[in-house]
Amino acid sequence: MNDYATIKQEIEKLIKSGEKIHNALLPVAGKEVGSKDLSYFIINYEPWYTKAYAVVKQLSPDRLMDFTSLYNNSRRKELSVGTYCISDALRAISHKDNYYGPWTAALCLLRQGMILRACLESFDSKIYDIQTILQADIFDSEIESSRHLLKMGFLRAAGAICGVLLEKHFSGVCKNRSIAIKKKVPTISDYNDALKDNAYDTIEWRRIQRLGDLRNLCDHNKDREPTKEEVEELISGTERVIKSIF
Repeated sequence: MNDYATIKQEIEKLIKSGEKIHNALLPVAGKEVGSKDLSYFIINYEPWYTKAYAVVKQLSPDRLMDFTSLYNNSRRKELSVGTYCISDALRAISHKDNYYGPWTAALCLLRQGMILRACLESFDSKIYDIQTILQADIFDSEIESSRHLLKMGFLRAAGAICGVLLEKHFSGVCKNRSIAIKKKVPTISDYNDALKDNAYDTIEWRRIQRLGDLRNLCDHNKDREPTKEEVEELISGTERVIKSIF
C-alpha cells in the first residue's frame, strides 16, 4: 500500500473512531457521571483529538479554529447549553437541574467529526493538485527537450516526444473523469474519441486529431519527412493541450 492510500485509510479509521466516541455520549443523559459510556468517552477522546487536530491542521488549516473552539471555548462569558464544550464533558461538569451535561458535548463532537470528514473529502483533490503540479513541471521539461531536438534538426524525435506527452496527459484526463478506455494500448485518436463531448467539443476534437496525424507522420510515415513547421505546430499544440484540458 502506498503512502497516499495509507494516509487516507488512517483518516477513515479516525472518522470511525470519532463516531464511536460521539455515540458513547448519546445515552449518558439520566445516568450517573461514572457510567461505562462516559468512561469510554473520557479515556478515548484525548488521543483521538490529538490525531484529528494534526489532520485538520495539515489538510484544512482554515477550519482549525472552528475545530479547537468546539473542544475549549475560551471566549465564553458564562457556561450554558450554548457554550458547553468538550473540555467540560471531560471534567464531567453538569448543571444541577440537568439543563446541560456531558451529553451536551455530543453535538460538538459531531461537528468535529464533520470537519474531519470534510478533510477526507478534500484529500483527493489536494493530492490531485500536487500530482498535477509535479506532472506539469515534468511536461514543461519534456516540451523544452522537444524544442531543443527541433532546433538541432531531429524533427522525428521532437515529434515523438510530443506524441508520448499527449498520450500520458490524455490517460490522466480520462482517469480523472472516470472515462474507461477499452484498448490496452490506446492511441491519441482513441483518447480523443473518448473525450469528445466529455471534456471538449467537436472543434477541439478536430484540433487534437490534427496533432495525432502529425505525431503519426513523425513516428510512422516513411513516405516523407515531417517539415519544421509541422513539428513546430505539434509542439505548440501539445503545450496548449496539456495546459488547458484536464
